[in-house]
Amino acid sequence: MSTDALETLTDAGIAATQADSFGPLAIDVPTESWVAAHEMLRDAVGLTFFDFLTASDELTDGFRVVSHLADFWGGAHVEHLLVRTLIPRDKPVLPTLSDLYAGANWHERETHEMFGITFADHPNLLPLLLPDGFEGNPLRKEFILASRVAKPWPGAKEPGESDHAPAHGAPSRRRTLPPGVPDPDTWGPRPPGSPDPDPLAPAQAAATPARPRRGGAERRTRKQAEAPPATEQPPAAEPES
Repeated sequence: MSTDALETLTDAGIAATQADSFGPLAIDVPTESWVAAHEMLRDAVGLTFFDFLTASDELTDGFRVVSHLADFWGGAHVEHLLVRTLIPRDKPVLPTLSDLYAGANWHERETHEMFGITFADHPNLLPLLLPDGFEGNPLRKEFILASRVAKPWPGAKEPGESDHAPAHGAPSRRRTLPPGVPDPDTWGPRPPGSPDPDPLAPAQAAATPARPRRGGAERRTRKQAEAPPATEQPPAAEPES
């Protein structure tokens, strides 16, 4: 079945290629052949069952849209196939599959609101899961997780620190930012007229000043501890008059 699917598409003039996959066979097709490839797989190959459609944010490469098709031969034997295509980030538009597979309707609506991908000619491309008035596409990698900004974050344990608190109190924590929260210097209210941040730039963790340990003792690094003590140089002799 897997070989038949790829050969059927290429024999029909579709520039399909086999993609790396850890599970079912995955086939990459051009965006302009998205609908034609699915129609061929349904009618000529027999992949009549539509399981799901989703996407992934590939940053500079754009968005990768993936559909999962299947063919039930009866009993426990099932053939699976992933069909993938890559669409540009600056124009995330793809034709709808809802005319071929009715089950694609809701999956495309979810992908539309989560990634901001428009499925052209979709009969009802309205929000499916997010509340009214929600702004942004939460599965895009530049989307800020505002709930994590507002929620206190416990920080990270020091190397070698136990999960159990010592007798004198809770273990110390290094101040860190939650995953999905960028440096406050690059996110937040901006002065009027300032340029928008680059959504493809990776978020940088905010630098936090080092705090002295309890009792005021300064924390020394391993390099500082292993370095030989500095020898005091005698004062230079004054020139004779």
